[in-house]
Amino acid sequence: RGAGACREGARSGDPGAFRAICLEVMRRFLLLYATQRGQAKAIAEEICEQAVAHGFSADLHCISESDKYDLKTETAPLVVVVSTTGTGDPPDTARKFVKEIHSKTLPVDFFAHLRYGLLGLGDSEYTYFCNGGKVIDKRLQELGARHFYDTGHADDCVGLELVVEPWIAGLWAALTEHFRSSSGQEEISRALPRASHASLRTDPMKPELLHLESQVELLRIDDSGRKDSEVLQQNAVNSGQPSALIEDFEASLTRSVPPLSQASLNIPALPPDYLQVHLQESLGQEKSQASVTSVDPIFQVPISKAVQLTTNDAIKTTLLVELDISKTDFSYQPGDAFSVICPNSDSEVQNLLERLQLADKREYRVLLKIKADTKKKGASLPKHVPEGCSLQFIFTWCLEIRTIPKKAFLRALVDYTSNSAEKRRLQELCSKQGAADYSRFVRDACACLLDLLLAFPSCQPPLSLLLGDPNMEFKTYLVCLCSSSLFHPGKLHFVFNIVEFLSNTTTVVLRKGVCTGWLATLVDAFLQPSTHVSCEDSGKALAPKISISSRTTNSFHLPNDPSAPIIMVGPGTGIAPFIGFLQHREKLQEQHPDGNFGAMWLFFGCRHKDRDYLFREELRHFVKQGILTHLKVCFSRDAPVGQEEVPAKYVQDNIQLHGKQVARILLHENGYIYVCGDAKNMAKDVSDALVEIISREVGVEKLEAMKTLATLKEEKRYLQDIWS
Repeated sequence: RGAGACREGARSGDPGAFRAICLEVMRRFLLLYATQRGQAKAIAEEICEQAVAHGFSADLHCISESDKYDLKTETAPLVVVVSTTGTGDPPDTARKFVKEIHSKTLPVDFFAHLRYGLLGLGDSEYTYFCNGGKVIDKRLQELGARHFYDTGHADDCVGLELVVEPWIAGLWAALTEHFRSSSGQEEISRALPRASHASLRTDPMKPELLHLESQVELLRIDDSGRKDSEVLQQNAVNSGQPSALIEDFEASLTRSVPPLSQASLNIPALPPDYLQVHLQESLGQEKSQASVTSVDPIFQVPISKAVQLTTNDAIKTTLLVELDISKTDFSYQPGDAFSVICPNSDSEVQNLLERLQLADKREYRVLLKIKADTKKKGASLPKHVPEGCSLQFIFTWCLEIRTIPKKAFLRALVDYTSNSAEKRRLQELCSKQGAADYSRFVRDACACLLDLLLAFPSCQPPLSLLLGDPNMEFKTYLVCLCSSSLFHPGKLHFVFNIVEFLSNTTTVVLRKGVCTGWLATLVDAFLQPSTHVSCEDSGKALAPKISISSRTTNSFHLPNDPSAPIIMVGPGTGIAPFIGFLQHREKLQEQHPDGNFGAMWLFFGCRHKDRDYLFREELRHFVKQGILTHLKVCFSRDAPVGQEEVPAKYVQDNIQLHGKQVARILLHENGYIYVCGDAKNMAKDVSDALVEIISREVGVEKLEAMKTLATLKEEKRYLQDIWS
């Protein structure tokens, strides 16, 4: 197709057209993305849009669309953006691709012709940081592919943009160098902008070494002729600050201080507008939430029981909920998780619609179409917005209105803000120079869309901006099971803490988690009192139904060989899957009294023995029956009695105290270790403790102990189900 276009240009007799067509063909690169929640897709689309301005043509596809590209014969450079899901898995859209490239029948030079650059997305609070991208990166190299640009690993824990923006900025110089070295034609070099050409080098391309600016707009607060002090004073007046405090006020979401308030700003390019929204008076019947919020099978099941597992004076409130799945095809095994489909808060939806001046149109149907004149390449209707549903329904069930807005969204808000001081502050928050303020006042403060709109009253964004933002796509909430279908046939149990946090934007607000707050309200009327009630106790109060869907299968299951010893580590609600493990094992031992069953160790921790010792009576039962052979519990906030020393404060301390047995189980008895709970602190501390134990008990350096631990992970004998 490219050669034909060049010949057509030559026949036209226009040398300029011929050269432009040939350059476009030569500068084509294949751009693939593997996404779970839309983040990788949005970044790939941004790369695609910037490519044109830099003289390149991006052939953009989801990595699952294997019928639209062929890496076996691809001669153009490849750029891949890959997210990570679960505790380190490639996204669902990349499953088939990953399986195919890991085929043992492929020769080691299968991709020897391929040159690529890869950007991985992840969260460093999880052990397998950016593992979705690392799996693909490693395998491509094993099959002979080589980098033309160094791999980038973006961390959502601190802000993806800290790596994404410089990585994209450096991509253009790396592509330019690739085309120069592969073609040897000076024509390409002469056609490039001087600024880009000056940045070329023969060293390996690293984002941190590149000085090539991405497409930005340079903004200065001097076009009005006002001095910096006047601008500061105006900002102070707009934010309600007394003029006497102008010199020493602190920065906030709505105001800045020098040097940022005096700086020229580099802000992202404005994404092209592509969506057209029309509101139509509704006449038809509304769809159910189950039909529009998930592509997986949805099960609507009643709540049959709810129990508060913690006392009223516990720091966190933990609830157990039982669902009746006896009339559904929903099946599970201990260690599985499932998704809960929940609505946004009615009051937050109402406040948002009022702020957008759409409250009187809440029942109107939303009709979407792609703008005919859009410059967005490959524009498509957002899949998370169902056709013909009401505005109220979409804001309640289809949009993640609590999500923290990305910088690109803030950049778009700028153009819909009329007040000059507010416009400037939004520009600062999305700029390169304002990265610290963005982290402090938007990301760390858990600011959501409503917070921003209330903080910047002159901002009036259109519906198309909200509905077209991939970051606003509805997200289901994963919940870990804490039961066995053998122990509770026709029932499903799960536990959760009611999440509460401070949102500190313009005012300090105590908020509850979207899903846990909704569930707590739902069961409040028939919640059993704060006692350590056995899960066998029955509750008969009627309750509404909730919608759930099964999660894709994972490996966090009991060993196939029941004789293998297992170690379970689960502080707080991390104990949930292990209750299911123990229930399942008890029933298996009843069915096979002469069977060979391995030892089961549980390391559990909570704050206070008398407030939040979850499943205390159940655990005593399992110990008494010989199901749970070793129970090690610690209480981090209980003061020692008299002169008594607390032997272990946290689960990792208890693991250290029993290091010899732990090492024996893992290294000599082919045992398994399962870790469930907090990713940020606990999971890392447990991993560090295991490294120390292996190093001490085997007598090797820590590096060698880390390799041993990595081998356990590869063998699926060190398994984690962790969250941030």
